[in-house]
Amino acid sequence: MFDLSQFSLKGKVAIVTGGSRGIGQGIAYGFAKAGAKVAITSRKAQDLEATACEMTAVGCEVLVVPAHLGKLEEIQRVVDTVVQKFGRIDILVNNAGASPAMASVLDADERLWDTIMNLNLKGVYFMSQACAKVMKKQGGGRIINIASIDGVNPEPFVSVYSISKAGVRQATRAFAMELARDNIMVNAILPGPISTKMMNSHWGHLSPEEAQKQKEELCKHLPTCRIGEPDEIAGAAVYLASDASSYTTGAEIIIDGGLLLGSHV
Repeated sequence: MFDLSQFSLKGKVAIVTGGSRGIGQGIAYGFAKAGAKVAITSRKAQDLEATACEMTAVGCEVLVVPAHLGKLEEIQRVVDTVVQKFGRIDILVNNAGASPAMASVLDADERLWDTIMNLNLKGVYFMSQACAKVMKKQGGGRIINIASIDGVNPEPFVSVYSISKAGVRQATRAFAMELARDNIMVNAILPGPISTKMMNSHWGHLSPEEAQKQKEELCKHLPTCRIGEPDEIAGAAVYLASDASSYTTGAEIIIDGGLLLGSHV
């Protein structure tokens, strides 16, 4: 019989990459309120500390681990640090991602490709691998990958980012297929337009007036008529992290305000 307590994360240990702002921060807050101990990681220690202070205020035990997750030695250091502090890893959210510049498919260079792929795809793969080894020894766990609807329908001028997110979708399926028998459920969330620093950077080269005009134009294509907020991703993440999702693996939850309605996924 269904029990609402299945959504509780009390006693669970979670890692949220890119946890200092945006979607990662929203998920970290959600996990904290659901009772989890949370390790947050990103490159900027100052941002992590600010987020940790807010989470501590709601009674959450937080661990701050600054790291560059495009580097394998940094990934292992994060995992080792969390295990040393909390003794286990129950949940991994692969949220850290980058889209540092816009470029057409004719102008994108190798440096842009490597920067995006190292964090968005290589980081996701090897962070999942390192955490899954810990989870297997424990008897199970949850991995949640933050992909994007750009991995379904690519936007102009962000081709490398879109390709990386399509790779995240396939990585989700590959890990889910191999790890299900180890009681490790692997799923993805595909956000659409969400008000984050990364999304706003798409309009950073425009005047404030032109940027606002383009945002309003985007909203016209959304059935919900608005851009989403990071907190609106947290509910799906709590579900996928909790015992309520015990029979869910290899799945994708699209949270895009209806933008993909009518599109073939």
